[in-house]
Formats: sequence, structure tokens, C-alpha cells
Amino acid sequence: MEEFTAFIKTMIWIDDLDLQLVLSRCTERQVPKGKLILRKGQIANQYFFIVSGGVRFFYNLNDQENTTWVTFQNEFFTEISSLNPQTPSRFNIEAIEETRLVVIDKKDMDFLYGHVAAWEEFGRKIWEAISVRMIDQILNFQTLSAEERYLEFMNNPEFLQKVPVKQLAAVLGITPNALSRIRKNIR
Repeated sequence: MEEFTAFIKTMIWIDDLDLQLVLSRCTERQVPKGKLILRKGQIANQYFFIVSGGVRFFYNLNDQENTTWVTFQNEFFTEISSLNPQTPSRFNIEAIEETRLVVIDKKDMDFLYGHVAAWEEFGRKIWEAISVRMIDQILNFQTLSAEERYLEFMNNPEFLQKVPVKQLAAVLGITPNALSRIRKNIR
């Protein structure tokens, strides 16, 4: 859990006793490429930190997979619209490559928030960063052309290297053919 410990220390100051308490509530999990971490209809009850690898959120509509979110190393994720109200998930979450996770059960996260002040600060900072990313994505959909959105993704080479064209097109809100035309025009 060295990588996770290092990540925590970049976000907050936490004393060793509190850090050990946090780590005692965490487990590690290896997830093979293509394996679902959460299936649509399940109720989310865990938070995840990506040590290595990446995941995508997707749903099926009219026999077509629609990827809505992709995240990689040093990111937290959960299906928050299922976790907090404890309702069935609307998304599948799948490893897009061999992925190593740190897992914290909801009950343990709630315990840590109640007993470790620094951890509450950590959680706030994580969710603020995720909220900013989501707002940026929504604003990009509303204000940028498909080509401009693709150029934004080019700032993160991990997306372009690890996300298949079909899934990348879905995240951009366009068809794979439209993405091919955009890529051809940019070259």
C-alpha cells in the first residue's frame, strides 16, 4: 500500500497513528482486464483507489454500450449515485486493463470520516477534484465541438493509448466514424 500511502500524503498531513487506522480499513484487489467491478443493478458499497490500471463506467442502451467515464492511476472512484442513497447502480464499472485497486468499504469510510479529522479533509479534497472534473466534462459537452473535445483528451495521452476507439468516441459523444474523421483532419 506504499503507493496509496504516498498519494494520501500528497493530499493531506496525517499522523502515523491515524494513517495506520486508515490503512487497517483498506484491502487490495487485482482485477483482470474486462472484469466487472460493479454490475448495473447492484448496490455500490465500496470506494476504490486505482494503484495501477484503469476503469470505465458504461451503460447499455438499445443494444449499444455507452462509456460515460474513464479513470486511471491515482484516482478515486465509486458509483456515488448508488452508494449514498443505496439504490441499484445504473452503470457497469469495468477494468479496461489489468488493474490494482485499494478498496474501502462504505462502513469503514464512514467510520474513518467520523474518527479521523484528517481523513474527512482528504475525502473533501478528493470529491472536490472529482466534481471539478465532472463540471469540466459537462461544460466541454455544452461549449466545445467534437474536435475541440478530442483535442482536450489529447492532453491526457493515457486516454488515447489505453481506451479503445469505440469507447473513446462514446466518451466524446460521437460515433467511431466521426472520431476517425476528426483524427484524420488533425494529422
